[in-house]
Amino acid sequence: MSTTVETISAAARTAPAAVIVAIDGPSGTGKSSTSKAVAAHLGLSYLDTGAQYRAITWWMLNNGIDVHDAAEVATAVDKPVIVSGTDPTAPTITVDGEDAAGPIRTQEVTSKVSAVSAVPEVRARITELQRSIAASAESGIVVEGRDIGTTVLPDADLKIFLTASPEARAARRSGEIKGSDLASTKEALVERDAADSSRKTSPLAKADDAVEVDTTELSLQQVIECVVTLVEEKRAAK
Repeated sequence: MSTTVETISAAARTAPAAVIVAIDGPSGTGKSSTSKAVAAHLGLSYLDTGAQYRAITWWMLNNGIDVHDAAEVATAVDKPVIVSGTDPTAPTITVDGEDAAGPIRTQEVTSKVSAVSAVPEVRARITELQRSIAASAESGIVVEGRDIGTTVLPDADLKIFLTASPEARAARRSGEIKGSDLASTKEALVERDAADSSRKTSPLAKADDAVEVDTTELSLQQVIECVVTLVEEKRAAK
């Protein structure tokens, strides 16, 4: 019995400390790819908060809600059931039990998500969901989005803000979207930045205590290695 207790105690002493990591930044900076890879490498859960806003936007569009009518959106906000899987190697998202991972990535949803996510009632509902998921991640979690370090998880152990030039971001996003035009992609990104940064509720912003990482000249692997190092340093200090 004592050997078992000693073994468990030793395991507890050597287990990595649970850590909550907030990764923010605009589209095209590598947030999703970096966050998933870091979480998988370090054995952490993963949450794509942008997918949740896309999911609720997709539901609104499918159910005839005028996404430009804030009052109508606010009235419907509690109706859809959104469930996010947190396995970084196979993240999932369902809406009312239906797999929404593909449908939420359409251009129609992309063009409407800023309007829906700007509605205070939407942000309040999704923020509550995000905090609940983060709190239940026993080994720690990497949460990526636009207002994680400033609003959703202001007490996160580590906050990282990824940036990149508009040109670099547009090139990356164009590579992800088949048949897209580089110039129009850049214009759409700049418009999205403006909308997200100027909204009254939880705008896109860098937390005062966030570590900024400019990914313009870095490969994805270099960004991942940089973030892994930052997380490991934070873990060691806990």
